[in-house]
Amino acid sequence: MVLIGVKEENGWLCSSWNLTYRVGWQHICKAVNSVYDFYNKPEILVDGNIIEISSKNEILNVDERGNMTVRGFSNIIKSPLMITFYNQIQRVDVTVPCMIEEFKEADYQRINMSLCQYMDSIELAMYR
Repeated sequence: MVLIGVKEENGWLCSSWNLTYRVGWQHICKAVNSVYDFYNKPEILVDGNIIEISSKNEILNVDERGNMTVRGFSNIIKSPLMITFYNQIQRVDVTVPCMIEEFKEADYQRINMSLCQYMDSIELAMYR
């Protein structure tokens, strides 16, 4: 993935990323399924509405919609993190609070270095 841009909004850093290819719903479900275990108390939202799941594999069978979000405390990034995937669009939005040093300000280079490898790994998981 390629970082398109980052901005600060009310104590949150909002970044947008470009996927290498447009993805369909099954790719998005695979991506969210792959990161689910790396969140503390994850929530899954579909078109902005929280969905209840009893196991992460249920994510693979969620009915197709416009977008899917995973949010919670990321055990990898060590911060609250929200990632929104858009169906049939090459963009992914990532939001983190400005609470730790590497996310204190909307610095393109710092955000890219902090999140790029993580976002690339998620994109690769879409094709497993």
